[in-house]
Amino acid sequence: MLRNWRVLLGGGLLLALAIAAVFAPVLAPYDPLDQDLAAQLVPPDWQFFNAAAHALGTDSLGRDVLSRLIWGSRVALTVALVAGALTALAGTALGLAAGFFGGWLDALISRLVDVWSSFPPVLLSIILVALIGTGLWSVVVAIVVIDWTRFCRVVRAETLKQRGMDYVDAAVVAGLAPRAILWREVVPNVLPLVLVLLTLEMGIAVVVEAILSFVGLSISSDAPSWGGMIAEGRTIVHEAPWVLVGAMAVLLATVLGFNLLGDGLKAELDPVLR
Repeated sequence: MLRNWRVLLGGGLLLALAIAAVFAPVLAPYDPLDQDLAAQLVPPDWQFFNAAAHALGTDSLGRDVLSRLIWGSRVALTVALVAGALTALAGTALGLAAGFFGGWLDALISRLVDVWSSFPPVLLSIILVALIGTGLWSVVVAIVVIDWTRFCRVVRAETLKQRGMDYVDAAVVAGLAPRAILWREVVPNVLPLVLVLLTLEMGIAVVVEAILSFVGLSISSDAPSWGGMIAEGRTIVHEAPWVLVGAMAVLLATVLGFNLLGDGLKAELDPVLR
């Protein structure tokens, strides 16, 4: 995998994100919540030996943009990991059940997926968060409720494909129980596809959290989040474009990292492409 440039580039971007999130208290030059009204909309200052310099400038309340971007990576990474893992778990379990056992269970889950997919995802997420209350974990719940269908569809199709393979027929002839065939034969062959989907879902989760922060339905407006910074930067784009540009750049780099990693994993884990 290390010979695949997509894996290297995507993994490098995500490693930088993880380092920024874990070591935010050390890397951030300022407290992201500290306000300095005397230093409002200060442009980026690259005087690295100046202790009072703001490398990426300040926002309308005098808060350091670089510090808020670094602390905002914690929100993005938390949502990506937790929401991505829970979405993959729920969608994969239902997809495996529908594809392997078939019959009425497959029909029920398939109809549920069809109905659920008919709702506009962004609108549904906004409605869900508005109903259950704002907050980071409300965003996670909304993402899981919305995106499990993506995993369910793909995993069901792949499970149907694997169930028709000769190695499954051989396991049946050998006398293995259906549950043993599912866990020992089918799941290991579906897992690489799930890993690829998981990386892509993490990128989608970051974007959804940014959208909800943009409309004020994620964490509090004072807490550092990339979506909140984009919302603020939009209103002062003519006076301080660096607020909007900085938040958009890190959001783009994060989603690009997840997508590149997913493409690289697909190329390396899929035996046909390999």
